[in-house]
Amino acid sequence: MRRRIFNATAAALGAVAAFLALYRFGTEFVTGGFDGRPVAVGVPETAGPDLRGAFQFSFLDRPRAVPELPFADGDGRAVSLGDFRGRPVLLNIWATWCVPCRAEMPALDRLQAGFAKSQLLVLPLSIDRKGSAVVRPFYEELGLKALGIYVDQSGKAASALHAVGVPTTLLIDRDGREVGRKIGPAEWDSPEVIALLREHLGLSDSAQKVSP
Repeated sequence: MRRRIFNATAAALGAVAAFLALYRFGTEFVTGGFDGRPVAVGVPETAGPDLRGAFQFSFLDRPRAVPELPFADGDGRAVSLGDFRGRPVLLNIWATWCVPCRAEMPALDRLQAGFAKSQLLVLPLSIDRKGSAVVRPFYEELGLKALGIYVDQSGKAASALHAVGVPTTLLIDRDGREVGRKIGPAEWDSPEVIALLREHLGLSDSAQKVSP
């Protein structure tokens, strides 16, 4: 009986989380259940241009502090967001089991390849419970070369950042403050998105690498 009550409560909480995501952001497509992890959030494949164009960034009137999140790099070394202060950071909360994450990861890789990491760091933070053991082959499968590997097996980062779904992306300024975020995938290397990053993260025109 208690297990049935727990399962019903978990399902209800999952529905509430999905509803809140839809209510707050209007156009997000939420899938998955509630097991302590964010649900997957993405654009339906059948969505037309109008719906896809409605997936917008949310920018803050005033930057707000971001918690000092502990996690690990691909070699298992302990790091935190504070280690990257002094440069803009695009923090992407994702997981290998998230289909929209898989779809946008190559664009994130191309975005990082276009900028020196000292000018813009694309930080993909995996919340996979198996850590780099599943992330590394995922990178190899998709041919990701420019992105570093970062993992939070505890899943606490998503909770601390109030990420109701993955992917959730935070734009963090040089002082370690959030200036905006996006729930759901994006074409990160598109001219429109790069223009937004330049505007809200203060990237200079010289920050982007010149293609040969």
